[in-house]
Amino acid sequence: MNDALLSVTDLRVHYPVTDRAGNRRLLKAVDGVSFDIGRGRTLALVGESGCGKSTMGYGILGLAPITSGKVVYDGQDLGTLSTAARRALLAREMQIVFQDPAAALNPKMTIAESICEPMRIRGVDAAEQDRRLRRVMDLVGLSTVQAPRLPSQVSGGQRQRVVIARALSLDPKLIVCDEPVSALDVSIRSQVLNILMELQAELGLSYLFISHDLSVVRHIADEVIVMYLGRVMEQGPTDPVFDTPTHPYTEALLSAIPLPDPVAQRARKRIVLQGEIPSPLAAPEGCPFVTRCPISTARCVTERPAFTSSSRGTAFACHERAPS
Repeated sequence: MNDALLSVTDLRVHYPVTDRAGNRRLLKAVDGVSFDIGRGRTLALVGESGCGKSTMGYGILGLAPITSGKVVYDGQDLGTLSTAARRALLAREMQIVFQDPAAALNPKMTIAESICEPMRIRGVDAAEQDRRLRRVMDLVGLSTVQAPRLPSQVSGGQRQRVVIARALSLDPKLIVCDEPVSALDVSIRSQVLNILMELQAELGLSYLFISHDLSVVRHIADEVIVMYLGRVMEQGPTDPVFDTPTHPYTEALLSAIPLPDPVAQRARKRIVLQGEIPSPLAAPEGCPFVTRCPISTARCVTERPAFTSSSRGTAFACHERAPS
């Protein structure tokens, strides 16, 4: 992507751990992931819990140590910056919206104090803080009447709006949304998603959207990456990935999405995966999905599949689905 705001190349986040037997092992939370996020675009990371999608976001933001790989933001290789310069750039240009708004806010700080905290840390003067506070509260649909209230005095949906407003307070270009609606009631989710999409259209924001809810991802994302045990199974524009998936894991995930048409829902074939996800400490040598894949062969056990491009603009890692 020529106009990429963020480019990630072969990113790896590995953690040395000690197992119960006292042996040193390597937990490969993220293992060689590459992607671009364009300006004003949304890239979604999807997959089951433990697949590495949140670790990916934390690594980009500097909240988790990167083992290897390259992260280039707006043409600047973050790996070439000093620790202080990197932290300053990330704080100014990237922010995060966490999953649980109640846990993300200090219960003893008012809404105004929570939103202004990043500005105070960055040395923004009081008058500018007040101006930005009013602006971001208006952007997310909050009234300044709510500014002196505590998080416990507003609803869950309003708390998430506060978290979004706080993320906007330093005028970032990229926001990592880590399961931003999963802790909300269904009736509130669409409101928050619409706010995110409206803000993107108005401010030109880019999103790295982390979610396990494929229906939400279909609604908001321009592109999607399907992850399993720290690796990418399939990636590409959202419509072709959802409409004509190639990887067996993507097919299984999408078959679990309920259809609005009851007749179509009864007629569809549900793909039920057998077995459990392997431990990240004992991931298969070849394809990570081999232990649950319905079409795996002996080759999948020992040989890691390369990425194959499709005519629909997607890419997938599967020996059996690659053209011979």
